[in-house]
Amino acid sequence: MTPLTVLLVALGASIGAPVRYLVEKRLAGAYPWGTWVVNVVGSAVLGATAGYVVGPGAPGSTTAVVALVGTGFCGSLTTFGGFAAQVLDLAASPSQLPLSARSWRALGYGTISVLACVAVAAVCYAATSR
Repeated sequence: MTPLTVLLVALGASIGAPVRYLVEKRLAGAYPWGTWVVNVVGSAVLGATAGYVVGPGAPGSTTAVVALVGTGFCGSLTTFGGFAAQVLDLAASPSQLPLSARSWRALGYGTISVLACVAVAAVCYAATSR
């Protein structure tokens, strides 16, 4: 890894982290919409980046693009740890709902999040690799 690669990762992260913070603050509420949005958007950007990097006619050197956009920006924008904690919060948080309903709500959120992220990454990968 070169010093330039490290700098590109840091530059991408310096953009992704504040975007994540602002989106999560803007969409804060009882349901974790902020995390859902940043994870879906990050999956779309990463899917598009991967498709661009490996698709026909891809530029010769893609290390800079992957470092800046993939590792830096998407790495700091998305959050798996936050997602996992919020799934647990949905199941365990005090609520008028019985435990079974909270568990189903958490399971639904987790399932829909994973399916949406994989689907949007696949669509964006296919769209940019042609």
